[in-house]
Amino acid sequence: MLTLKQVRLCFQNLWFKRQGFRSLKNLLQPRFLGALLAAFLMTAGFARAGYSSQELDTYDNEPPVIKDLLMRANVLVSDEVDVDAAWKAADMYCQAARYGSAEAVYRLGMLYAFGRGVPENRDYAANLFGIASTHGHYEAQQMLETIEIKTSATPPCVLDEVLPEKAPAPVIMLVEVTPEIDKYVANLPKSKRWVLRLVNTISKWYKVDEKLVLSIISVESNFENVATSHKEAQGLMQLIPDTAERFNVKNAYNAAQNIKGGVAYLRWLLAYFKGDVALTVAAYNAGEGAVNKYKGIPPFAETKLYVKKVQARYPYKMHAYDSKITAPSPALNAIRAKQRV
Repeated sequence: MLTLKQVRLCFQNLWFKRQGFRSLKNLLQPRFLGALLAAFLMTAGFARAGYSSQELDTYDNEPPVIKDLLMRANVLVSDEVDVDAAWKAADMYCQAARYGSAEAVYRLGMLYAFGRGVPENRDYAANLFGIASTHGHYEAQQMLETIEIKTSATPPCVLDEVLPEKAPAPVIMLVEVTPEIDKYVANLPKSKRWVLRLVNTISKWYKVDEKLVLSIISVESNFENVATSHKEAQGLMQLIPDTAERFNVKNAYNAAQNIKGGVAYLRWLLAYFKGDVALTVAAYNAGEGAVNKYKGIPPFAETKLYVKKVQARYPYKMHAYDSKITAPSPALNAIRAKQRV
């Protein structure tokens, strides 16, 4: 019969190396599986049989090192700003699993079951649920009712000090619709159509959807190159002096310079708000500081109407962005939380 200490050493890849085993897969051969599962059942004093994770939110039954890993991982799993947060959590669960934590094994199984942070792998998930359930983990037992153990495959990070695989980056699929901006452009007077070629060229340089740029221009200036607002916003994309200087625009009434500056600002805002079009548009009108302050679209009548007008012409919610341009807004987590309420 394996002892709990031996089981933990198995997770640390020490004990079974001494016994001549090279991986947990070998250890889970039929002649060893019964002993391993029995050891988990016999050592349920480490965590009460039939407990639920809700009962142990504070992880009081866990040793300090495991408790710390689980609590930090739990915070990361809830993080919707850091694209690698769930993967970092998976790494912490792997570490805790190597110490022998059934809760960590279960939580890692959930990540693999749903492909959060790590590639979706039902075989890994099933085996992790199986291991945790033999240790008396109630929720893992429930998961085994919906998923079948077919192989003994186990994530390498549970056995050795290696990082888990990363899930592939999600692909954002835009809704297939015909934006109102297409109709607007189709009816644009010939005297203003010369702007379209400039927008097409510059948008490609900065990898910003030209239809978003055209929607902004239509609301900002109605394609009037010499438009000036009472706030000294100038040109096609209505750049205020501070923004023009920030993006190296020397002459805001020069159409090419103005569009370059405006599109560069849009690219920056898209990265800052991680592709959220509504926040980007609101910030273009009111400034990113105002969006951060109010944790979303500012309650200004002008800004709310502005966002509504742009979204009527450009209905997409998300836009591709380059994370290398700038770090995301520090308020993005709070904004997302507010949006869920």
